[in-house]
Amino acid sequence: MKRIVEIVPARPGWYSRWQVGPEVTRCYPVSLWALLEEADGSGREVVGVDCAGQWPGAEENESGGGFVRYLFQLPDAGPPEDVEPPSSAQLRSTGPRRQSAVTAQEPVVTG
Repeated sequence: MKRIVEIVPARPGWYSRWQVGPEVTRCYPVSLWALLEEADGSGREVVGVDCAGQWPGAEENESGGGFVRYLFQLPDAGPPEDVEPPSSAQLRSTGPRRQSAVTAQEPVVTG
């Protein structure tokens, strides 16, 4: 069994790509990176957990989907073509959720 050594948030622009069909891939934004270590301390690896709660090697990943790779795309370039759009129907009933950004407003000066 592996243990989690460290968890850090992923910077915007990181995605995990999954093969969901013969010629179909789907990307999800990576939410965090986890450093895992073997129970005996013999090896370590870093895995990304995406916004759908999937990571390579997890038993509860999307059925039939296989991990392809991580990719980075500059946020200014927009998301990859095969990114999965967020859907309120897919939100988990428990656990943390990503919140939308709050836009700053100009201060009101009177008088």
